[in-house]
Amino acid sequence: MMIKILFICHGNICRSPMAEFIMKDIVRRHHQEHRFMIASAATSTEELGNPVYPPARRKLLEHGLSCDGKTARQMTPQDYREYDLLIVMDNNNMKNAKRIIGNDTDNKLHLLMEYTAQGGTVSDPWYTRDFDKAYTDILQGCQALFEYLTHDRA
Repeated sequence: MMIKILFICHGNICRSPMAEFIMKDIVRRHHQEHRFMIASAATSTEELGNPVYPPARRKLLEHGLSCDGKTARQMTPQDYREYDLLIVMDNNNMKNAKRIIGNDTDNKLHLLMEYTAQGGTVSDPWYTRDFDKAYTDILQGCQALFEYLTHDRA
């Protein structure tokens, strides 16, 4: 069974594309590509069509991950029907995602960090400029999400 995950942040140029490519790498390293469809989107229209923000792209490249060809897109109500999980980075993303999709009747919307022991949210490196912390948090969240999704399901 295919597991379809959409990572969501405000502009789809920092955190959600970082999560998309980190999760794709985790899945690839575990030889599970056939089980996952992974993408990312924005809740806003501000960055539509723009590539991944250069500091986020550099942070991914530091870890051997390419995001070439990724451009920002906005999530749609159709995404709620298409994806099994819509994973947001912070509470504002959650509120804005709900505004776009309506009620989360199937319990698909979750904070990435709720899968980790510490919980919380992924701070926005657009404002904090701390791409190291954002990468570390996203990596930890994606690893925990992968474990949650694959535990006892192999």
